Amino acid sequence: MANPRLKKLIEYLYPYRLTVWQGVGALLIVNLLSVWIPLLIKDAINHLKAGFNYTDIVNLAILTIVLASIVWAVRMISRLLIFGIGRRVQADLKQRIFEHVSNLDGAYFSTTTVGDLINRSTSDVENIMRLMGFSLLSIFNIIFAYAFTLPAMLSISLRLTVLALAIYPVMLITVQLFSGRLREEQVEVQEKLSDLSELIQEDMSGITLIKIYAQEENERQAFAKLNAQVFDANLRLAQSRNTVFPIIQGLASISLLVLLWQGSKAITSGEIQVGDFLTMIIYAQNLIFPTALLGFTITAFQRGEVSIDRVESIIAAKSQIFDTSHSIDSGKVVGKITAQNLSFTYQGAEQPALRNVNFVINPGERIAIVGPIGSGKSTLVNCIPRLLNVKAGQLFVDNTDVTALTLESLRRSITFVPQESFLFSTTIANNIRYGDPLADDIQVVTAAKQSQIHPEVMNFPRQYETLVGERGITLSGGQRQRTSIARALLVDAQILILDDALSSVDNQTAATILQNLAAGTQRKTVLFVSHQLSAAALADRILVMDKGEIVQTGSHSELINQPGLYQWLWSQNQLEEMLS
Repeated sequence: MANPRLKKLIEYLYPYRLTVWQGVGALLIVNLLSVWIPLLIKDAINHLKAGFNYTDIVNLAILTIVLASIVWAVRMISRLLIFGIGRRVQADLKQRIFEHVSNLDGAYFSTTTVGDLINRSTSDVENIMRLMGFSLLSIFNIIFAYAFTLPAMLSISLRLTVLALAIYPVMLITVQLFSGRLREEQVEVQEKLSDLSELIQEDMSGITLIKIYAQEENERQAFAKLNAQVFDANLRLAQSRNTVFPIIQGLASISLLVLLWQGSKAITSGEIQVGDFLTMIIYAQNLIFPTALLGFTITAFQRGEVSIDRVESIIAAKSQIFDTSHSIDSGKVVGKITAQNLSFTYQGAEQPALRNVNFVINPGERIAIVGPIGSGKSTLVNCIPRLLNVKAGQLFVDNTDVTALTLESLRRSITFVPQESFLFSTTIANNIRYGDPLADDIQVVTAAKQSQIHPEVMNFPRQYETLVGERGITLSGGQRQRTSIARALLVDAQILILDDALSSVDNQTAATILQNLAAGTQRKTVLFVSHQLSAAALADRILVMDKGEIVQTGSHSELINQPGLYQWLWSQNQLEEMLS
């Protein structure tokens, strides 16, 4: 195994080093007893020439049974210990991957597919589990078997030992010749599995779209093609394995045949006794299994090597947005937001998405952000909770630079409803209380009433206990958006951001929701991106964006009377409403 992988292997095992040594100690006992029992049998058979003693034979049989039972029990203990380590490493890695991935920023997921992540977190972690369990057990077993059995064989007959083991170097050469091929084929299998997992995930998420466009047959063909590639890759791997393993087993059988041939001659010539010969056969048999198992161990190692690289590539990914040792807690924010020459350029883009944006939003204000598609509206609101990596000195909450605040405290102060209203596969009530799992039913209903989803929920057979299905598929687009808004309203955060979260809601309902946000003595600071200018007109102030810049700002009554982009957008909006 390459040095970096060996370091990772030791790192995985280090928390369980005591259990490893306990398992290794149990294997040591097993192999010592496995050498001692044949020596007892050898001495007993050799002493039969001096005279047959029934009592001695019975005592030997009882002792052998007791020792064999101890070997069985201790071997089981060693397997439970070492295989248990593999399972613990598997659980640790899955937890570590999940925690790491959940802390990565959005830029990582724009270049990494969900299907590939799932495959690496399951199939590859399982391969590492086998490396930690089966391979670790096999390696120590092979080392102890040779370390104890070989000297015992040499003490009986140097010539027979050399003849019996002469074929073993050929086994190792065979394994070495096939190891590179097995590794390459294993890499191909894992990559094809990732492609297949990705297709399944995409098709299941987009099943409605597939049915709308009647693309079931095309997707079946695409799946069949990828499935065939996975089958072919597995078949090639199986062919290689089924070539190398019988070769190893055949070479081991040749070793036993050589021992039978030369051992019988040695008995005839008086070089060894019958007991010595039988013991040599037992020892050779004891070595055949670990040696033949070497092929399986090598395969597990090849899989483990590939999977360690694939898993570590996830863990090695670094988030561009993170806390520093100087980050501070925001505390209870008032809700003031300030931008000073805020600029942002997406990675790989030639033109900036935001150009020198400046504004001050006072606590409790309702701010609408409008403008043509691609004008930078969503980019702007994504910068505030640092979903995008903004530079220091450009964006402030309560006069504190957002880059100086801990991510947890900043995002605790902000509730954000994105364009795509994601709901979990649970009840409506649990979706609404997601941000505050301890919220009671009264709080859930209050938030639902504010978002105007309550009357429709009450018409469902199970009301708030209605299951919404994956991604809220059983609800309409407007219902999903209003449920997401209710979820945001339930959280005690002073800043609320709606990123085009009213796009599937009619104008009257949108207006009612915005009026509800203005009610009460403790008003939240609200920023909402909207293409519905009739809803934007209700805002205290409107920011008009174009090509990444704020080109106009003011109330609806002010902007409607000023020549400019907003006046043109309003006239287009009125025309569309007349035509509809």
